Amino acid sequence: MLELKRLRESTEMVVEALKKRGLNEIGSDIESILKLDEKRKGVQQEHDDLLAKSNSLSREIGNLMKLGKRDEAEEVKEETYSLKERSKEKGEELKKLEDELRSSLELIPNAPSSRVPSGTSENENEQLDSFEGKKPEISNPIPHWEIGAKLGIMDFELGNKITGAGFPIYLGSGAKLQRGLIQFFLDKGTEAGYKEVLPPILVGRDSAYGTGQLPDKDGQMYHIQEDDLFVIPTAEVPITNILRGEIIDQSKLPIKFIGYTPCFRREAGSWGAHVRGLNRLHQFDKVEIVQAVKPDDSYGKLTEMCDHVGGLLKELKLPFRTLRLCGGDMGFAAAETIDFEVFSGGQGKWLEVSSVSNFESFQTNRMKTRYRDENKKVNLLHTLNGSALALPRVLAAILENYQDDNGVVIPDALRAYVPFDRMDYTN
Repeated sequence: MLELKRLRESTEMVVEALKKRGLNEIGSDIESILKLDEKRKGVQQEHDDLLAKSNSLSREIGNLMKLGKRDEAEEVKEETYSLKERSKEKGEELKKLEDELRSSLELIPNAPSSRVPSGTSENENEQLDSFEGKKPEISNPIPHWEIGAKLGIMDFELGNKITGAGFPIYLGSGAKLQRGLIQFFLDKGTEAGYKEVLPPILVGRDSAYGTGQLPDKDGQMYHIQEDDLFVIPTAEVPITNILRGEIIDQSKLPIKFIGYTPCFRREAGSWGAHVRGLNRLHQFDKVEIVQAVKPDDSYGKLTEMCDHVGGLLKELKLPFRTLRLCGGDMGFAAAETIDFEVFSGGQGKWLEVSSVSNFESFQTNRMKTRYRDENKKVNLLHTLNGSALALPRVLAAILENYQDDNGVVIPDALRAYVPFDRMDYTN
């Protein structure tokens, strides 16, 4: 959630930044919020004045009673009672204004950073790095869903039978390769200074609200209505909420977490060739990295996290490119997002495998996550997270890029993590 102080002090700058998302009429919404905030401050002052006067008169009652001026004390009591009733009414009015103000702020997405290009679709994203690595030369390339069927390592129909579309089953070497990839990503993260955590995959409403999934992505998450719990769409939600409500000494910063979880998303996309196989799922595995840092450090940490993700892809020798998302293609809570796409040799196209985002203080303002600086002043932290990496499309790219006429060769970087060097077709 955007900070009110920022909206007051940098109104024009925030409005122009939000227009990068295609929100050309956002200025009137911000103006309404600021007017509502002024009204709130006025009622707050009236409420505080009434309470101060009531407290002052309460002390006067005691003095009058000591002096034996009972009649005067009773008159003051009556006035005090009236003041308390009025302050109660103002308190109720203040609560309504605060709720209305919060509800209005909740609908405003994060303001894109100065580096984010304007745009409303993926066609306006900015490509950053040139092509990394060499596209594979495959004589008769086939897509991963055909490779998986020939190898007998994944079964989409069996998953559909058990649960429904978008819930694949990994079998034999496919399951081992999946676990090997997860362990590889976790090991590389801990080597880079991230602390591993294994979080819950169910979260409460406060946690989903804190990272920005609610109310923005309410319809995209699986919800257990009886318990009012949400199945996580990403490990970002439980891991970032470890810090909810905390005040952290700056000597402990940056805080770096890494965690593996299965992820669940109701909106898995439309039907068609571009969502076949592992390209778009309702359930998938992912390793997530999260950082909480001082505001001045956050964009340097964004670069650091991108370098980490790029390093993983380089070790796997998967050709990739990076893009800075335009305003309209970014998530609701992000101030800047860098996407990583790998080239899939069997499909002949680019597949997104990671998004690394800086949320600035948007999440921490919701979660009340702060740090105490050297002057003992308490400030909001900045949070960042990224996929390092999402499994399905990485696995798809490995199968497609490392295929030959007889099966699939295992990348050198993974050979310490699986008990085989290649997977051969069974027929």
